[in-house]
Amino acid sequence: MALTKPRFSEAELTSINSQLEQATTRDVLEWVDQTFGDRAAQMSSFGLEDQALFHIYWTINANARLMTLDTLRLPTETYTLFDQTKLRYGVEVEYFYPDLKAVGEMIKERGNNLFYRGVANRKMCCGVRKVEPLGRALSELDAWVTGLRRDQGMDRGSIDIVEWDDAHSNYKVNPLANWSFEQVREFVDENEIPYNELHDRGYPSLGCAPCTRAIEHGEDIRAGRWWWEGDPDAKECGIHIVAPAQR
Repeated sequence: MALTKPRFSEAELTSINSQLEQATTRDVLEWVDQTFGDRAAQMSSFGLEDQALFHIYWTINANARLMTLDTLRLPTETYTLFDQTKLRYGVEVEYFYPDLKAVGEMIKERGNNLFYRGVANRKMCCGVRKVEPLGRALSELDAWVTGLRRDQGMDRGSIDIVEWDDAHSNYKVNPLANWSFEQVREFVDENEIPYNELHDRGYPSLGCAPCTRAIEHGEDIRAGRWWWEGDPDAKECGIHIVAPAQR
C-alpha cells in the first residue's frame, strides 16, 4: 500500500523543496533513490522529457523502476519506443492497462471515438484508460517521478519539485520542473537517448493516437492535444492535478 499519511510535515516539505530547487536533476533523483528506494518509480508516457529523465535515473540506479500506462490506443511509434528503451537500459517496463470490462461498457454506451463528442466524453475515456490504471499503478508506491515542466503552462507552472499527492497518498517528484523543452531536446541528442520518432514530425507532446496531432510553428507545445476542444488551458487528462496544500 501507499503511505497512509505524509512522511514529512509541511515545514519539512518546504525545507526539502528549498534545498532541491537549487539542486541538479541528478541530485533530486539521488534524493528520491535514497529516500524511497524501490518504493519509488518513474511514471512515463515515453515522451521526450520522460526519456531524458529515465536516462539520468538509470545512471543513478540501474534497477530504477519504470512504469507506463498502455491505453491500448497509442501510436505505433510509441510501442516501438517501448522496445527500444527496454533494449537500451535493460529495464523491465511495468505496464498498466485499462480494465477491459470498463472499456467495453464505455464503447457500448458511447462508441469507440466518443472523445470527439464533448469534453465530458473525453474525460470519461481518459478516466477509464488512464486515471483508473494510474491509481492501481501508484497504490503500492511511496513516490512517483514525473517529467512535468513548469514551462508547459496551465497549472504545471506552479508545481514544486516534491509535492504531497493527496489523490494517491504518496509523493510526486518533478525533477525536470525547471527545464525548458530546448534543454530536454539538447540533452536527448547529446546522450543519444532513444526517443519517439513522432517528435521529428512536429509532435512535441504525445498521447493516444486519435487525440494527438502535430503542431504548426508558433503554436503552444500542447496545442496538438485534444485540439478540437476550445479551452487551451484545459489540456489535461486527469492524471496531473495540482493537489491541495498538505494538511
